[in-house]
Amino acid sequence: MPTLPAFVLHCLELLAPLGAVRARRMFGGYGLYIDEVFVALIADERLYMKADEASRTTFERAGCEPFAYSRRDRSAVTLGYWAAPEQALDSPSAMAPWARLSLAAALRAKGSKPAAKAPRSAATARSAGAAKRRPAAAKASKARSPSGRG
Repeated sequence: MPTLPAFVLHCLELLAPLGAVRARRMFGGYGLYIDEVFVALIADERLYMKADEASRTTFERAGCEPFAYSRRDRSAVTLGYWAAPEQALDSPSAMAPWARLSLAAALRAKGSKPAAKAPRSAATARSAGAAKRRPAAAKASKARSPSGRG
């Protein structure tokens, strides 16, 4: 496993008091998870925390900037992530209220989405297909049977 950059490790340390943390490489940056809930991202050596309607104004009042990027057509796209306040990067205790806001926003977002269907394994798909075919096979054998009892 490749070593994570120092800033990513620092951010994981800041978030660790809230639960099991991990980082995942994505889109040239990193996604950060607390207890398998996506709560933050790192882009260009900057930490952006998940926010929603309930928490966005808190980030705005603290002077934080939203995460935004430009599309190929040069239009700006702003997502629901806001830069963490500079002072929050000083220690886990300074980050704690911001991390809790972010985790709460992520949990609200997760709760509002429909549950994803569990992926079916190949064996499950085969047995489901076989079960669908059985009634037709049973009908065919009844038609061939002189008594009609199978």
